[in-house]
Amino acid sequence: MTSSSMNMGRVVFFEDRNFQGRSYESSSDCADMSSYLSRCQSCKVERGCFMVYDRTNYMGNQFFLKRGDYSDYQSMMGMSDCIKSCRMIPMHRGQYRMKIYEKENFGGQSHEMMEDCNNVMERFRMSNCMSCQVMDGQWLMYEQPSFRGRMMYMKPGEYRSFSSMGMSSNHFMSMRRIMDSYY
Repeated sequence: MTSSSMNMGRVVFFEDRNFQGRSYESSSDCADMSSYLSRCQSCKVERGCFMVYDRTNYMGNQFFLKRGDYSDYQSMMGMSDCIKSCRMIPMHRGQYRMKIYEKENFGGQSHEMMEDCNNVMERFRMSNCMSCQVMDGQWLMYEQPSFRGRMMYMKPGEYRSFSSMGMSSNHFMSMRRIMDSYY
């Protein structure tokens, strides 16, 4: 296997639970799986990491999938619908850096992070995290402490307002790095 093929992800989606029905294999992003499958209710991640979404065009609820078998999304993740789109998460090797802000538009108290944070309130005495700048690495941010609740995938960039990104609550309370060991 070449170095570049090892960095590529590979996932196989199935129409029915327990890896049954028609299948669709992907090694890249797919904005609308409906042209390949009528529904998607299970998958096998053979290589890499993926974010899956319950709406087309990478919208709606997001779920992180690392290498492994997922025989039934709805019971495992509490999804109310099947997967409609997916995004491959590129592997990152190097440092992780993110700056979180208490308020939208990079306002209020701020803290730079280089490691996972289980609880923003306990660690930084911040009541909210409502915007951030991701300088290095891929991150998952969670609405509740202890990496629970709805999540959102963050790649390097500026995120001025979580509420404008379609989150039901407009803040995050814990965050985790997507490490190369997940691949």
